[in-house]
Amino acid sequence: MIKYKKAAMEMTMGTMVTIVLLTIVLILGGYFISKIFASSTENIDSIDTAVKNEINKLFTEDSSKKVVIYPPTRKIKIQKGKENLGFGLSIRNVKEQEAKFSYEISAIETSCGMRLTEADDLISLGKERTNIQLAAGSMMADPVFVRFKIPETSPPCQIRYEIKIFDGSKSGPIYGTPVDVDLEILSE
Repeated sequence: MIKYKKAAMEMTMGTMVTIVLLTIVLILGGYFISKIFASSTENIDSIDTAVKNEINKLFTEDSSKKVVIYPPTRKIKIQKGKENLGFGLSIRNVKEQEAKFSYEISAIETSCGMRLTEADDLISLGKERTNIQLAAGSMMADPVFVRFKIPETSPPCQIRYEIKIFDGSKSGPIYGTPVDVDLEILSE
């Protein structure tokens, strides 16, 4: 009788250890998978080699593209209180001669009643640039990173921004069709 109780006890301890180990493996696996997918979410926090490679890939898929946005969905989600997240932007000169380009980004629509000037103020860096010199048939060596700073007081909202690329200065003709990027401000 004592033998059977001891065997039953050992079986229970082995089962408990197995359950604990499997639980730890599942938790760590879930953590690492979430980290992997978090790096490929709808916004980026830096322009690194992988992002540059993706932008180059998007340009090679369509040789007529004049501008590329990364992420290619042109949709980014940022939680209130976050900053330094945004999207990448690169321009390609499809002309047969060297040229200068400029761009500006402005809010054109909001879903929450936020004034467009307030939505424009959410862009902390990369709102506009002039005198981007590009050789014929080349693209920007280093994409621009457009960064947002979303205050805690911002309401949950969707904002559409329009990116206009200009041939020369901002008073010059528009280079290609303007491109839209959608920002979704998430609650905490």
